[in-house]
Amino acid sequence: MTAMKPNFLDAIKETPLIFDGAMGTVLYESGVFINTCYEQLCLSNPDLVLSIHQRYADAGADVMETNTYGANRFVLQSHGLSEQVREINLAAAGLARQAVGTGGYVAGSVGPVGNKIELFSETKLAELREIYREQIAALVEGGVDLIMLETFPCSDNVLLAAEIAAEFSLPIVASFIFGSNRLTPVAESVPTVFAAVDQSPVIDVVGLNCGGGAAALYTNFQEAVKYTRKPFVVMPNAGLPQTVQGRMIYMSNPEYFTEYCKNFIKLGARGIGGCCGTTPEYIRVMAKAIKGLSAVKRHIVIECRVPETAQEVAVTPLAEKSKMAAKLAAGEQVLSIEITPPRSIDLTAMLARARQCKEAGIDAINLPDGPRASARISPMIAAIEIERQVGIETVLHYCCRDRNLIGMQSDLLGGAGAGLRNYLIVTGDPPKLGDYPDATAVFDVDAVGLTQVVMNLNHGRDVGGNAISPPTSILCGIGANPNAVDMEHEIEHYFNKIRAGAEFAITQPVFDADAFLRFVERVSKFERTIPILAGVWPLVSYRNAEFMRTEVPGVVVPDAVLERMSRATTKEDAIRTGVEISQEICEKIRGAVAGYQVSAPFGNINLALRVLGR
Repeated sequence: MTAMKPNFLDAIKETPLIFDGAMGTVLYESGVFINTCYEQLCLSNPDLVLSIHQRYADAGADVMETNTYGANRFVLQSHGLSEQVREINLAAAGLARQAVGTGGYVAGSVGPVGNKIELFSETKLAELREIYREQIAALVEGGVDLIMLETFPCSDNVLLAAEIAAEFSLPIVASFIFGSNRLTPVAESVPTVFAAVDQSPVIDVVGLNCGGGAAALYTNFQEAVKYTRKPFVVMPNAGLPQTVQGRMIYMSNPEYFTEYCKNFIKLGARGIGGCCGTTPEYIRVMAKAIKGLSAVKRHIVIECRVPETAQEVAVTPLAEKSKMAAKLAAGEQVLSIEITPPRSIDLTAMLARARQCKEAGIDAINLPDGPRASARISPMIAAIEIERQVGIETVLHYCCRDRNLIGMQSDLLGGAGAGLRNYLIVTGDPPKLGDYPDATAVFDVDAVGLTQVVMNLNHGRDVGGNAISPPTSILCGIGANPNAVDMEHEIEHYFNKIRAGAEFAITQPVFDADAFLRFVERVSKFERTIPILAGVWPLVSYRNAEFMRTEVPGVVVPDAVLERMSRATTKEDAIRTGVEISQEICEKIRGAVAGYQVSAPFGNINLALRVLGR
């Protein structure tokens, strides 16, 4: 027996839903002329419309919008089709349902009836109500699950449409278009619009769509969420189109679009989709990333097993956990260099780099765990071999992405048994950011939960409360992002990790010293502080700087750094500039850090050592 799907409103409050992308863009790419009535294709070419819906469903869309944005009498009359309102909307609802099936949701798309203020004169209001009622009634008759009032230019217009939609007792989404100036086409501000719809008793969900690319919409979204308590749906354009050989081309790409969509979710969006310029490929890439986000999944709650009374076991003091821990406890500067494990079983080159670091007086080697979700030799095995053969300590990055809770606890116990003492606990990148788009993410816990697991093990208890004897002596580190998009969330997450037992932090690569210092100032006010090692990445080229800025999650490269790298005329000049930028940043933040973690771009240890003056 097939379980009934939850009500749309229950579903969107439970977990973020994936909406589809543009219909008009894909119809245009399919050879349909721009002067065609796209809504009428539901009757004249239903197979084409259905195929596009199906591609979005296959891409992972949970909510399918009907091809009816302009299927009202006011718009259709310009095509001589004003008498086909009911037929078009009925057909459109049926096509969307056929694609998404009974397990998904069909949103009846309703666009605004004009943008002009004169439409709202007393003599026009009755006519306007009937125009909306005629279309919405047909969509409801066709079996839609909700009404999507989208790309509305003003609050009066959407409130009127919502009043009519409420007659049919379906959930109502009201979505607006804003420009980069944070005004609608009729000059209403973000606060004015969202304060109005938040007070509406009939509007259930609010949203933003169209109006420029994801970056422009993100700015408006950051402000809009302050004025409403209702669930929020965000559907950005692919970007601003450019005319190329007579065609309107969107210069964005699915990966860039997806990075913003992830940030929308982190800021609280409950629905995410695409508007003009997006295609099924955009939705496919985005859906995989969103559904793989740790923030979207439910995590196992890890209870604190640290006894409140007298110690039941001999817990290792911080200074005795490792050489690195001793330096941190003494307030001495710690220097580490990040070396990426090889895509090979041959560890010769990696071990040679580690020896070079030891000879230069570096304290530890950082080993990332599947950086950017790529498969390499086990970083734990690499760490064991570095410590065994080279005699320099390692900091093993350990992420929550790939293993369930039992496997992670076993790894931590095994690593500790093999002599590994220093760990950096991170949540990890979703697999879609890496080389294996069909791989799935586990995320039983996030970095907070896994930090609590480590704390429990250090106190002689596993996640079930069973005794572990002797207890582990793990130095537990965490990640931090001084340039997080949602800084309030980042700082609260950072504090939660400290509460769970974190003992030091390593940041994302720092390219903005002032932003880093502001972050340190804020976290220094917490009830308990931990030493912070600043991440440092010596740029090697302008292209490298662009890649770091656009493709690496959590990294922000300021315009000034990009501009400075762009002035380099040779490869050697670019490398020298990158090293100088890193050295200047290290010097500026020196008094605020416990040390540095310097990356070795493309395995170039000499660059990392140059940054540290070694």
